[in-house]
Amino acid sequence: MQSLQALFSDPTAWAALVALVIMEVVLGIDNLIFISILSNKLPEHQRKRARRIGIALALVMRLALLSMIAWLVGLTAPVFDLGLTGSADAAGVPSFETQFSWRDLILIAGGLFLIWKATKEIHHHVDPAPAAVAADGKGVAAIAFSSVLVQIVLLDMVFSVDSILTAVGMTDNLAVMVIAVIAAVTVMLIAAEPLANFINRNPTVVMLALGFLLMIGAVLIADGFGVHVPKGYIYAAMAFSTLVEVLNMLSRRSKSRAD
Repeated sequence: MQSLQALFSDPTAWAALVALVIMEVVLGIDNLIFISILSNKLPEHQRKRARRIGIALALVMRLALLSMIAWLVGLTAPVFDLGLTGSADAAGVPSFETQFSWRDLILIAGGLFLIWKATKEIHHHVDPAPAAVAADGKGVAAIAFSSVLVQIVLLDMVFSVDSILTAVGMTDNLAVMVIAVIAAVTVMLIAAEPLANFINRNPTVVMLALGFLLMIGAVLIADGFGVHVPKGYIYAAMAFSTLVEVLNMLSRRSKSRAD
């Protein structure tokens, strides 16, 4: 109750809430792209349910991690050291970390899984096997509902850890973190259907999204090794690539109308 009163009476808390909501929504885009691509491989009558379950699980995981903040912060403590000496920059600071925490291991494992999954999806789109061609002729194999959910859960866990650690780093007000997480997941729920349909209607957007997932996977691995890439650079590159793709789509639409 005191946290809520502080939230509504303290301008600083409001500023932290707005900033954190924006950050959580941006981080949630990665999660949502993955859910959309996977759910689109299911039969049409199962897609909406898979997206809703995936987003609901993302919310449950984030709220569960918020209730265990002390334990979650402990994930950043080193659990082992490779004892290696990495190359150093001009200031004498090693270019990569040799100490690894549970958070680092989760990010590395999640990044490897994301790269593997994105590479596999790209291969299916570029060179689909005859048996993998779906009934709609788009070259996308239908997979089991349970398989989709397992993959969504695995990536939900990785993105949830990253999301909550970001929230902890921005504010120590638990009420602000809870409200920001709920708001971000609500935006994901609203945007899930239009985004999934848009991706499904535009095959080139699928390849662009898979490229984003490859980049995000590489960034997660780098972060796990202590090489921190500013997220602003990542999302600026994604925004520029999206703008180029939008221009390509407009160009193709104009040519089709002219024909």
